[in-house]
Amino acid sequence: MDELKWSENVSEKIKRKLELVAERNRNKIPYTTKDGCFDDMSESNICWWTNGFWGGMMWQLYNGTKNEMFRQIAEENEKKLDKNLMELQGLDHDNGFKWLPTAVANYQLTGNKESRNRGLLAANNLAGRFNPAGAFIRAWNDKGDGSVAGWAIIDCMMNLPLLYWASKEINDPRFLQIAAMHADTAVKYFVREDGSVNHIVEFNPATGEFVKTYGGQGYGEGSCWTRGEAWAVYGFVLSYIHTKKKEYLDTAKKVADYFIAHIPESGFIPVDFCQPEDCGLEDSTAAAIAACGLLEIEKLVSEEEKKVYHKAAIGLLQALERERCNWEDDIDNILEKCTAAFHDKEHEFSIIYGDYFFIEAIWKLTGEELFIW
Repeated sequence: MDELKWSENVSEKIKRKLELVAERNRNKIPYTTKDGCFDDMSESNICWWTNGFWGGMMWQLYNGTKNEMFRQIAEENEKKLDKNLMELQGLDHDNGFKWLPTAVANYQLTGNKESRNRGLLAANNLAGRFNPAGAFIRAWNDKGDGSVAGWAIIDCMMNLPLLYWASKEINDPRFLQIAAMHADTAVKYFVREDGSVNHIVEFNPATGEFVKTYGGQGYGEGSCWTRGEAWAVYGFVLSYIHTKKKEYLDTAKKVADYFIAHIPESGFIPVDFCQPEDCGLEDSTAAAIAACGLLEIEKLVSEEEKKVYHKAAIGLLQALERERCNWEDDIDNILEKCTAAFHDKEHEFSIIYGDYFFIEAIWKLTGEELFIW
């Protein structure tokens, strides 16, 4: 089967399964599954950082099928997140993950002015997290003690498109400037010489001086957490798309080359590229996210380079589809063997953004993607 036919076949499997899954979970905002059934973060934690991905999946499916059920579920997800918009402690650098796949996607497809307003409110809050002394966007909140006021994380590269969007939407270069300054800081302090990346970098919040790095959700300090590496692959190429600054594309390629060089023969991505050899823990989300980034890099490089990035992306996706996807109708998730963090007690379960990025990657191949970044 050729690649296009394969991707179109996978796309149809996604649509068929998600029509059933969406119908029985239409009032939820899922994060993971228990015994194959989605949980509901709208009941337990409306401010959870992944709460935009279910709505994002629904908009992708609506864009690909025009089935009104998907649109209705996405709109409900977005409205539920209004409670988060009113909770200052629940707003952080993940605003992009929450409101790009929901409000901005809605506005992009329908022109809904309320959705535009939500996106701009979220963007203004994200811009307000910028630390001018260190030229970085603060990651998380604390309890007012300033303990993480100087922390920035690689994940934020994927949230910068909310600022790029806002800058263009209201013709205000401040948002783009903030995003680009953070990206410049990430190039300097997050990306190592060999192309691996740090998860967490701490700066002195008062002076902006570099303090230290942390292993964060990876194996340890100085290791390479694979989902962080994937965020960097995709995040830097997105910053290039919005700014056309060559350094961002060069950085995306550097990080991608490291990722590709460390893909195991099996094609399944470990939680950390530096984890012990006898540790078999995987993170399917890292594979799906990296595939999205690789497919975007492919569009921007020479013909010879295109082959490298395309081959790696297809290899990751076909390995996932072949052995890490669950296509059973009575199981809510698609991707299996996803891991949030190396040192968590629970590993290799389903995580909603794994499904989101797998769908996005497949639809980059079929031409059905709603590009939200």
